[in-house]
Amino acid sequence: MNRKNTVDAELAHRLSRRGMLGVTAGAGAAALLGLSAGTSAAAPSAAAAKKPAATRPVLPPGRLGIQLYSVRDKIQQIGFASVFKELSEFGYDEIEYAGYTQGIGSISVKQVARLAKSYGLNGIGSHVGYFTSDPNGYSFATSLGKVLDDAETLGLEHIGTASSPNRYGNTVDAWKRAAEEFNTYGEAAKARGMKFYQHNHGDEFGFASDNPDVRLYDVLLAETDPKYVFLEMDIYWAYTAQFRFSVTPQGKPRPFEPIDYVVQQPHRYPLFHVKDGVHDPDASDGYDMVDVGDGDIDYKTFIQKVNATNKGRTTHHWQVEHDQPVDSLEFARKSADHLHALTEKHKG
Repeated sequence: MNRKNTVDAELAHRLSRRGMLGVTAGAGAAALLGLSAGTSAAAPSAAAAKKPAATRPVLPPGRLGIQLYSVRDKIQQIGFASVFKELSEFGYDEIEYAGYTQGIGSISVKQVARLAKSYGLNGIGSHVGYFTSDPNGYSFATSLGKVLDDAETLGLEHIGTASSPNRYGNTVDAWKRAAEEFNTYGEAAKARGMKFYQHNHGDEFGFASDNPDVRLYDVLLAETDPKYVFLEMDIYWAYTAQFRFSVTPQGKPRPFEPIDYVVQQPHRYPLFHVKDGVHDPDASDGYDMVDVGDGDIDYKTFIQKVNATNKGRTTHHWQVEHDQPVDSLEFARKSADHLHALTEKHKG
């Protein structure tokens, strides 16, 4: 499926109605409709008078991306250009980086950016390490300027980390200290016209080691400045955390719904990771990861609820991901097809 050749369903519906209205208003309408001149003026039947409900895609146009980590094996086998060509034909609009070479050898950031642009793929974000023990390593903590330079070269709107904020441990004060550093990175990113973000796994929703009533994710939200620090919710990992951390270590019920975090502060969630899972209570995380559309996560409802927030259809980006797909390009195709096929009724 190539999005460049895909007709917008809502637009096609409106145009078809306009065309029919134009025909029926002109000469020869009765003949075109198979009616005699006398019956064409009669009141239409109930079935004819009933207008079909307009529909539109649940996924906002131009907002579907993929985390390149999902197709790293294919990049290593056939190169960036061949993979980008496939992704474009599958209907992807955006890509999110996780490293800029994917193990293929020497390639510059400028070359990768040029290849992506040539296939109509917008670089929307990138995962970079929060910190490293190597003082000369590539991370926010050790190479902030270089990280932001590369992000600018790639034309990224967002630059973030998938590392846990547990650099100093899992106490409340440890996460406050990490949040302070995140604020610094976010302020520097904003000065370059970008948004700094943190991508969650499951452990972020666990409880502080020194206060088992405090959820660490809540500390991160409270202690980071919303002007500088944003979130990329990995929806799958949030659901696994719901399975693991709906009860405190002391046995107190503390259920939560991942979507509630977004609805309460939608402006803080410009990015989402869309990956799917089949609920398995015997699995350590409560889910087994599968291709998007093959699992139990109700993405139609989730995306609709995000869309219903203020500017919800124009301020969020959806990046599909699978950590270990059986066939990564087939996963990419199936996921795009599934998400593009989700529709909803819409008042035109």
